[in-house]
Amino acid sequence: MNGLEKHSAMATVNGLRTHYLRAGEGPPLFLLHGWPQTSHCWHRVIGPLAETHTVIAPDLRGYGRTDKPRDGYDKRTMAADIAALATHLGFDRVAVAGHDRGGRVAHRWALDRPDQVERLAVLDIIPTREMWRRLDSELGAGYWHWLFHLQPDLPELLAGQNIAAYLGYFFERWTYQRQGLRPEDVEEYVRAFSAPGALRAGFDDYRASFPADATDDDADFAAGNRLAMPLLALWGANGLTGKLPVLDIWREYAPAATGSAIPECGHFLPEEQPGEVVARLREFLMG
Repeated sequence: MNGLEKHSAMATVNGLRTHYLRAGEGPPLFLLHGWPQTSHCWHRVIGPLAETHTVIAPDLRGYGRTDKPRDGYDKRTMAADIAALATHLGFDRVAVAGHDRGGRVAHRWALDRPDQVERLAVLDIIPTREMWRRLDSELGAGYWHWLFHLQPDLPELLAGQNIAAYLGYFFERWTYQRQGLRPEDVEEYVRAFSAPGALRAGFDDYRASFPADATDDDADFAAGNRLAMPLLALWGANGLTGKLPVLDIWREYAPAATGSAIPECGHFLPEEQPGEVVARLREFLMG
């Protein structure tokens, strides 16, 4: 098999059967997806990044082809899953890029295991703690799903009536380059979230944001824990995150943070502007 050709594999780590994609040779780079997606969201950037790195793109706990247990969706546990996968694969030090919910897992991974994460890129998010601190009427109108997904049972009941329509709402509203999410990509995500337990697991990911993740994040911030490793923040200039002072916010958590907006882009950076994402990640990883 060509080293740049991605292949699919399974590993049992942290008590979880975890699916991941792997391609390339070189320093390890982990790519963590968000909601409502799976590791498939990296399909346009894995190949180019695999030219210089060993790229590992797992399905997070509850997503895709990974197990969907009834608990463990706090970011500390989800980060421990991926840390265990890295160790299982023989990597002592890794770079990680996380998009959306995957960025929150990556942030927690870097906080809990700074000796394992040497570089961190976060795509189209601000820290979870800042989301709750800043959730006024304007931010709440854009991120209403955070509060909806917190509710027990109701999101599964309503979204489960038409999974394609519910996910499609976000794929349309959160994109600028709508052609970047091809029909076959959307079909893959709908297929993934139609699996037994998948909708519930995705909502449990959000349900863990409060109070579990908020409590952990508040404790770290109060203790003065900041990220010392290089951090790159990227966000879509035409998305909801682009309305926030993203870099200023991240520098409160990682003083040496760098980053910028990607023009003509909404929320789904790796699919809307894959060339820009690859170029900026390469520059960051080689810095």
